[in-house]
Amino acid sequence: MPRSYTAELGTALAGRYLIEEHLGKGGMATVYRALDLKHDRAVALKVLNPELGAVLGAERFLTEIKVTATMQHPNLLTLIDSGEVGGLLYYVMPLLDGETLRAYIARSGQLPVNDAVRIAAGIAQALAYAHARDIIHRDLKPENVILQHGQPIVLDFGIALALRNAGGARMTQTGVAMGTPQYMSPEQASGEKQVDARVDIYALGTLLFEMLAGEAPHTGPTPQSVMSRVITTEARSIASVRPLVPAHIAAAIAKALARNPADRFSTVDEFVAALQRPADAVTTGTGPADDMSGISSFRHGHSTPILIAVALATLVVGFLAGRLSTP
Repeated sequence: MPRSYTAELGTALAGRYLIEEHLGKGGMATVYRALDLKHDRAVALKVLNPELGAVLGAERFLTEIKVTATMQHPNLLTLIDSGEVGGLLYYVMPLLDGETLRAYIARSGQLPVNDAVRIAAGIAQALAYAHARDIIHRDLKPENVILQHGQPIVLDFGIALALRNAGGARMTQTGVAMGTPQYMSPEQASGEKQVDARVDIYALGTLLFEMLAGEAPHTGPTPQSVMSRVITTEARSIASVRPLVPAHIAAAIAKALARNPADRFSTVDEFVAALQRPADAVTTGTGPADDMSGISSFRHGHSTPILIAVALATLVVGFLAGRLSTP
């Protein structure tokens, strides 16, 4: 594990957590596997990067992150502890027995449509729960989703709320970006200060696209080139990669990935509803769905009376013809 953290954390957390393994480092935090000595359980201990902690301030961050400990949902990873040691801010979450969505996609490649939609719907439930409490994730990506027994668990909602409330304008002034280029909405990539739940809808559309295609809708050699494409170009259609994806799912993904937030779904529930439309409500092609309701009602609702009327008319005509031909 990094030398700068080892001695400080090991000494300051002695008697509470035993750091066992360095798991990884992201744009906002370094993650360790640790043993919760009081409860004898494995946990994920995340330490904010020092420059980010300096921007936020310990007291304000710890006050804000406590609010997220009240969030309880089957598809959300719960915050169980937080604190400050030697100028380093940390927070603790359960260590799940599963793999990240990133690892699952890398191992499986393009997912079956039903599996991808099921995972997206589970993530959407977590988003809907948080959005109802005015909490936006802002950094939804495959690394922040753990698959446990096939069910998606979304990580790091706590950090999203705390960074938003504790950081305020200082986040923008110091150049600390909230988001990952491939999954950032155009308004995030453009640096807009006021964003809403539709940034998470865009990210969820990107995740579903990647589960089906094996790669994100916007790619590039550098983060800057990806952000430029996110801002200036429309996302490619999933049908260009997998033509057999049902048309209503392709249309729903395209709507979620619209560059203009006003053109996206207003809520994640609307997105999921569009993904779960009956298969017979659209054509099997990649174009707009055809309205088959009129044809269906005509065939099933009117065909029987018409056939009966024709049969009766035939009998009457035959009867009269027979009477007229009799001497």
